[in-house]
Amino acid sequence: MKFLIDECLSLDLVEVARGRGFVESSHVVWKGKAGWKDWELKPFILEGDWTLVTRNSVDFRGSADNPGASGQFADVPLHAGLICINGPDGMTAEVQCELFEAVLDEIGNVQLVNEVVEVDLESLDDEFTIHRYQMPEEVD
Repeated sequence: MKFLIDECLSLDLVEVARGRGFVESSHVVWKGKAGWKDWELKPFILEGDWTLVTRNSVDFRGSADNPGASGQFADVPLHAGLICINGPDGMTAEVQCELFEAVLDEIGNVQLVNEVVEVDLESLDDEFTIHRYQMPEEVD
């Protein structure tokens, strides 16, 4: 698994990922994609088999009430996973890294094929929660 850290998150998250053994992980800026729109990044993410890590949850998974109904991954039948770090404005790089580390603890070395992992922090004084779900939903 390799993580692509979105430009809305700190470069430090790449070092966290690499320190955990995900040595191919990188940052949107380091890939020369700074300033790219989400729809421009989408083919790069999918073709490169990247697991995207972003704060722009709505842009990629759609509404929290109905994930997968809209957003860049809505029409994607197969992807390498999406990690959404949801937190308050002003979230420092240190807090971002702590939340990402919690996600890495949660997933271990399991591939996130068609899976979304969201870590939510309402305020800097709160405890975070982690939610995992399939997107698109599995059909029996």
